Amino acid sequence: MAVTDGNWEFDKFDDGSTKIVGELQLKKYGMFMEDYATQLREIEDALDDSIGDSWDFTLDPIALQLLPYEQTSLLQLIKTDNKIFNKIITVLASLCSEMKALRHEAESKFFNALIFYGEGEPEKGLAEGEAQVQIGRMMPLIQELSCFVNRTNEVVKNVIQQFACLFSVVRTVQKIVGELQLKKYGMFMEDYATQLREIEDALDDSIGDSWDFTLDPIALQLLPYEQTSLLQLIKTDNKIFNKIITVLASLCSEMKALRHEAESKFFNALIFYGEGEPEKGLAEGEAQVQIGRMMPLIQELSCFVNRTNEVVKNVIQQFACLFSVVRNGPKLLDVSDVHFQVVYEHLGDLLGVLITLDEIIENQGTLKDHWILYKRMLKSVHHDPGKFGIAAEKIRPFEKLIMKLEGQLLDGRIFQDCVEQPFDTPTVYVSKNPNLAEEFAVSVKEYLMELEARIGEPNEMDQRYKFVGLCGLYILHFQIFRVIDKKVFKSVWDMHKKIPAVHLIGNIVWFPTEFLLSKMPQVDKLLDRKAKDSVTSTRTSWLAQRQQLLTKDVQNFHTTVMAWMVEMESAMTKANLMEDLNNRCVLFIQGVLHAYNISHLVRTTMNLHVAMSKPMTKSCLLSLCRLIELLKAIEHTFHRRTMLIAESVNHITQHLSFICLNSIAVAKKRITSDKRYSERRLDVLSALVLAETALNGPGTKERFLITQLALALGTKMKTFKDDELQNLAATMKKMEVICDLREKVRQACDCSFFYWHRVILPNYLTDMFENVTDPHRIHYMFGALRDCVPRMAAVRHMATPKELTDAYDREIYGYFKENLLSPLCQAIETDLRLQIHTHLQLDDRNPFKVGMRDLSHLLRVRPIRLFDRLINIKAYVEHYLNKTFYNLTTVALHDWKTYGEMKNMAQQKYCLSLLESHLPSQTLEQGLDVLEIMRNIHVFVSRYMYNLNNQIFVERSSNNKHLNTINIRHIANSIRTHGTGIMNTTVNFTYQFLRKKFYIFSQFLYDEHIKSKLIKASFEFFLHSDWKFFRENHMQTDQKYPVERADKFNKNIKNLGLTPDGDSYLDQFRTLISQIGNAMGYIRMIRSGGLHCCSNAIRFIPDIEDIVSFEELCKEENLSSECQAAAK
Repeated sequence: MAVTDGNWEFDKFDDGSTKIVGELQLKKYGMFMEDYATQLREIEDALDDSIGDSWDFTLDPIALQLLPYEQTSLLQLIKTDNKIFNKIITVLASLCSEMKALRHEAESKFFNALIFYGEGEPEKGLAEGEAQVQIGRMMPLIQELSCFVNRTNEVVKNVIQQFACLFSVVRTVQKIVGELQLKKYGMFMEDYATQLREIEDALDDSIGDSWDFTLDPIALQLLPYEQTSLLQLIKTDNKIFNKIITVLASLCSEMKALRHEAESKFFNALIFYGEGEPEKGLAEGEAQVQIGRMMPLIQELSCFVNRTNEVVKNVIQQFACLFSVVRNGPKLLDVSDVHFQVVYEHLGDLLGVLITLDEIIENQGTLKDHWILYKRMLKSVHHDPGKFGIAAEKIRPFEKLIMKLEGQLLDGRIFQDCVEQPFDTPTVYVSKNPNLAEEFAVSVKEYLMELEARIGEPNEMDQRYKFVGLCGLYILHFQIFRVIDKKVFKSVWDMHKKIPAVHLIGNIVWFPTEFLLSKMPQVDKLLDRKAKDSVTSTRTSWLAQRQQLLTKDVQNFHTTVMAWMVEMESAMTKANLMEDLNNRCVLFIQGVLHAYNISHLVRTTMNLHVAMSKPMTKSCLLSLCRLIELLKAIEHTFHRRTMLIAESVNHITQHLSFICLNSIAVAKKRITSDKRYSERRLDVLSALVLAETALNGPGTKERFLITQLALALGTKMKTFKDDELQNLAATMKKMEVICDLREKVRQACDCSFFYWHRVILPNYLTDMFENVTDPHRIHYMFGALRDCVPRMAAVRHMATPKELTDAYDREIYGYFKENLLSPLCQAIETDLRLQIHTHLQLDDRNPFKVGMRDLSHLLRVRPIRLFDRLINIKAYVEHYLNKTFYNLTTVALHDWKTYGEMKNMAQQKYCLSLLESHLPSQTLEQGLDVLEIMRNIHVFVSRYMYNLNNQIFVERSSNNKHLNTINIRHIANSIRTHGTGIMNTTVNFTYQFLRKKFYIFSQFLYDEHIKSKLIKASFEFFLHSDWKFFRENHMQTDQKYPVERADKFNKNIKNLGLTPDGDSYLDQFRTLISQIGNAMGYIRMIRSGGLHCCSNAIRFIPDIEDIVSFEELCKEENLSSECQAAAK
């Protein structure tokens, strides 16, 4: 309260004295009034003649009721903080009150009536029939008494049961307390789990709480299934209306089921026929086998086509009866100005299925070729059925069946036969029904206007696929009524300017202009030559324009989709699910629209290039691949938000249903306010009631269909204003998308068509390797490649569908390995080598001049799912480098250090964990073999040098980067391998070699030139004073020849001549002595190796003089008698 100056006048000094004085004066006044009333009552008693103050009891005009009546209910009286106690006391008090009321009722009503029965009988007795009359008068009371007794029994039973529950108090209280504690614990766990989830989300690298899309062990199905039949759903007081809506709804459901059967069963089996063929071609007779496997499916397709024709005929005949012009016939409904648009949409979808079947078979040249081979085989069998073990009487019927199937299915007349079938019957006239003709034409025209407004626009979904069905409806109308609306035809024809072609499925492209000319030759007169010639030019210009704008379109789509994804991630994290449901609905629908727009652009552009045999530039190809990635990114975004979307969809559906119900309620109020009666008004009211009933339930397809059918009639007679009708239609369209959101997203993001364009995959992978930017998007591309795998399950021409998926798997993995994995491994290996060998003179590696690629981004890509396997790029590169480094190290052991440095560099630069090779870096245990040395002893002594101290031979020189060695262990290994017998052979062979060398040694010394030089040198030495010096100091010089004399002698020997290698005779003599020494060292090593081998072998031989007794050992250890007996 605001403080003013007036509030402070007396509040400064208020001590409560004023209140006390007032209460005292009031108390005195009350005492005075009591004394005064007592005096007046005493005067009145003195003057009255009666005793007491009550009135006369015999007269008793009124009675004073002293018992108070409770105006408050038991629930209001019994209120404490203990809710359980309140409930128990309330129940017991209610039961007591009920029993008291029953007792009072019995005493006041039944006791007296029964006990006084028969009283007042006349003295003469009752007249005849009076007793029956009295009983008749008592019958209502007796019936009431029966109800009273039943009620009393129930109350007594209830009291006993309540006490039974109450006196199980210990268990009940324990249970209640336990539930209370459990509830508190559950709340604590929820809060704790929420905190943990927030921490996990903050630390996790993934967004959202959904499972991995590539693994997807389970899927959350958001679409509710209707458990109630159409007959139970369609219930109003208008029986004729019920029957009509039931028939139309059943037909729509049947057409939808047929369409689903064709899409899931026949389309895929036919379009994949011929795929998976080996590179070498099919073996002889394999084509006939494949057709044989397809025969059951072709027969099922024949039955399907027959069923479809019957359903189409039934729909037209039902409309003919509904829009009947027979005046004397039964009156059904007033359907003037009523258009059941939803039925025509379903009929168009079914006709689109037949058109698609025709197009698939028309483009399936392999199937037709194999069919011809199959018929030729049948002719061979027909000529000699016994050779093939077939009864002759079965051949002819089978040939007739083959001809029938060929004429019905393979000649391209599936759709034509359907629309040309006779619709008139003796009871139903279709072609002569002007009302139906007008209604059909109006519905087609409205349907066309609706599709025209959205095809090629940003808000387009699947309207171009519905346009195929519309063309089928237009041709069906012409075939039945033989009427051509030129304006409608021109609008249909001009549609090719917006969409030059429609991609149906796989690699099948449908051209509307060619279709109209082939199925309606009569329209050729309505077209001039210029209009026909402009079709091809329009396609070419459209394709050229798309190619020019494709890069810009990709940028725009990328920006739009990224913004939408950010909104999805941010908007869906709000805690209150009821917040802004309209924004969430719009956000979901925006995602579906983006997906459809991208899908239409990719499908049309790719397949038009193939259909028109136009080459595709690399930039165009990469742009289309980027759009495919965006498609799968949208699908992944919906998947990431699966849990929250599942919660939101139900609330959004209820919200939209509430808006529709409000609109319908306003319309019902408007039509019921007009009191004028008419059958049309009742029909409209029944339609609104049915729509209202259907919307008061889950958003199933059946309920939505019934709502659409009911609103087709319920929107007439101006029940809705124009703006209300537009809002209702827009809300219904939103509800249709939201209720079927998962299926819409799947259709829009389906990339199974990419199977027929997989030849562009190598270019995509090569570009990803060359331009390493955001490599994680490769998951989206592999997600697109996987979309065709579920469709392959319908394949029939192969022994099992797995054969086709395995072939596809091998092909894709081959592309991936050849264009990404192998180049990546080689590039990383090359980069590691260049990094380690930077000290060598290499090419210019300046990143500012030659550029730089960071290949580590590719190694950080998480494992890619390829069908039934996971490809880990990092693990693949690690395996490649481990294998390469190991193999190269085994070839050149001296390079072990280099490869070790490369492994360290791989760890530091690319975070690759490579294994140690565990190869010896210096020697191998086996070494050279003794026999090999013996056979080439002359080569051995010349190439190896002997270390006398360590008894090891070392190779003199080598062209490699390592030197071989031979030691005692190598010799021992050879002796252990070949046996000790080789020792004698080796020694004998070496001695023979030494004999030859000693012969050369003696020949050298006895040579005249050498001998003369030696004599001359010795003569000069003795004549010279050096001899005196040598003789006097020979002990100090260790009797060594003087170096000066030796050098002079060496020069004199060189004067005798040199070898081509520059060696003198003395050098050759020294080499000869070295070879002799090597040979003798080899014999010494043979002896040492033999001793080493024998010592290693003899250590396993026990000492004969000291043999251990197992029996004594067993006795010392106190083992069992069985062990002691066995040890003897």
